[in-house]
Amino acid sequence: MARQKLGQHFLYDADWREKIARSIRVSRHSHERPETIEKPYCWIEVGAGHGEMTQFLVATGAPVYAVELDPPLIARLQQLAAKMPNLTVVPGDVLETDLAAIADGRRIRLYGNLPYYITSPILHRFFESATLIDEIHVVIQLEVAFRLVARPGTRDYGYLSVLTQYFSKPSIALKLPPGAFRPPPEVGSALVSLKLPGENERLGISGEAAFMDFIKLCFAQKRKTLVNNLRQLAEPTEVKKLLEESGLSASARAEELPVAQLAALFKRLS
Repeated sequence: MARQKLGQHFLYDADWREKIARSIRVSRHSHERPETIEKPYCWIEVGAGHGEMTQFLVATGAPVYAVELDPPLIARLQQLAAKMPNLTVVPGDVLETDLAAIADGRRIRLYGNLPYYITSPILHRFFESATLIDEIHVVIQLEVAFRLVARPGTRDYGYLSVLTQYFSKPSIALKLPPGAFRPPPEVGSALVSLKLPGENERLGISGEAAFMDFIKLCFAQKRKTLVNNLRQLAEPTEVKKLLEESGLSASARAEELPVAQLAALFKRLS
């Protein structure tokens, strides 16, 4: 039974589970050949639930670590683990889970059917270990999925877009209807695939935490100009000058600038 306070919506429909498995290459129809795997890796599954997708991950033969917070579901997953030697159940909250310790030197691939109300904090948590992760596949609210992949100048482009595109290359792999879940959510859902690294690989920013704080300032009030949003960081005349030297309007807003231009502005202001 789903617990509303944990935001649980289980992948009930077998056809949609198979579609997801094929998309993330863990279906028996899409297994990678051993020679294509360059480094040892493991799967970490977040919010493993009843094991709806866990069994697909286990079938790859890679070590699978199923992170689950809900005690009744943990007990069920442990029953699965007793039959599957490459499955380990990790009781606990993903926001407090040490991904590096779980991986123990392996590269990481992440899958999760995320509670929609804490998608952003979980992504932040993942990106803290970005250097260890090759790919992330998450089922999330469709509205949030649009924000992750949004381009500059569009309505959905904002802080979460920049964060995600800085660390990864995101794409919407599948759109899922409410009927794929039990209980069905009130909104549409999507499987988003993120391949790492993202823009960070070529931008070479030192002090990534400071850069993210800078991005938050840039988007603090989305409809205000960068000159206004960055007042606590620099004098308006200085920001205007830097924008003009970069070929941008003094009235430019953060929502108009791609990640690379925001990074360049950050470097100059730093």
